[in-house]
Amino acid sequence: MNAKRTPIGKVNGMLKTNEPHDLAAPLLKHLAQGVEEKINDVILGNVVGPGGNIARLSALEAELPLSVPGLTLDRQCSAGLEAIRMACYYIQGGAGTCYIAGGTESTSTSPYPSRARFSPDKIGDPEMGLAAEYVAEKYGVSRESQDEYASLSYERSWNAYEQGLLEREIITIENNRVDEEFFKRRKMEALLKRAKPIFKQAGTVTAANSCGIHDGASAVLVMEEEAARNHGLKPILRFADSEVAGVHPHYPGFAPVPAIQAILERNYLTIEDIDLIEINEAFSSKIVACANELSIPYEKLNINGGALTIGHPYGASGAIMVTRLFYEVQRRKSAKYVLAAIGSGGGVGVAVLFEVAA
Repeated sequence: MNAKRTPIGKVNGMLKTNEPHDLAAPLLKHLAQGVEEKINDVILGNVVGPGGNIARLSALEAELPLSVPGLTLDRQCSAGLEAIRMACYYIQGGAGTCYIAGGTESTSTSPYPSRARFSPDKIGDPEMGLAAEYVAEKYGVSRESQDEYASLSYERSWNAYEQGLLEREIITIENNRVDEEFFKRRKMEALLKRAKPIFKQAGTVTAANSCGIHDGASAVLVMEEEAARNHGLKPILRFADSEVAGVHPHYPGFAPVPAIQAILERNYLTIEDIDLIEINEAFSSKIVACANELSIPYEKLNINGGALTIGHPYGASGAIMVTRLFYEVQRRKSAKYVLAAIGSGGGVGVAVLFEVAA
């Protein structure tokens, strides 16, 4: 297994001219080195277009063998994690032994003037920011707790960057090798204090405790273990189990909870057994709600920060989390189980459990 991501750029920022396949192709080329003829398929998540089979286009752009077909999927923000999940099950089912899976997103070049519908009007189709407010209200998440988490995440992201912990994750795109958010440090404490609710009057969700809109891509090499060893590759994360769950579309941020609960129950595990957990930081409200409900200590949750700082390139974010786990377990030899989870528009949660390969 191997894993990489691009640097993450702000919408209309440093990657603004790169279409989704421009972001994905260098990743595919890098991850395919030495196993080009063994790749059964490329599976990529994409949410905001431009449509078509971006995975096939990216594979061709990367000059992979013409025999590699390419599959593009949309499960909204969980698309990148779903792509990895699907590749793991394809291997388990005997469909193949080698896949590249992840996601790519260019909000800067998206042809869509507005988002897709998440839910029918008879149920209600809130914007994600308003849905984050609904999560905060239903699960008793205060503005203070959201701001505290956002501050913690910001400090963790900057610490990881300054310590060089992110360097191994990233490949260079057009001379860019640093996430755009790290060009200049912000005075986060002051920003959090003065930020106003933007989705609901007298609400608690602000621009400072929410993620931004960004461009980027991430992918992982998923191989059958014996095949990987035969190619001289060392397995790092071993797929253990996964779950997808649906909740009311008004509470998508809470969707990781039932998915994680199902995995833990099925595998006779508790949160104490999981050494590292990544839950996508689209909004502080969802992280605080999920952590409270599942009793996840912050010491093992998003320990190097996440989307609240570097950004959330929708379809890529699930793969970014797996990439982060891939490198973090190599820095700490004691980890046994790690987990990645994400909630997405329409009320869908995806969670994937990995065992750290010995």
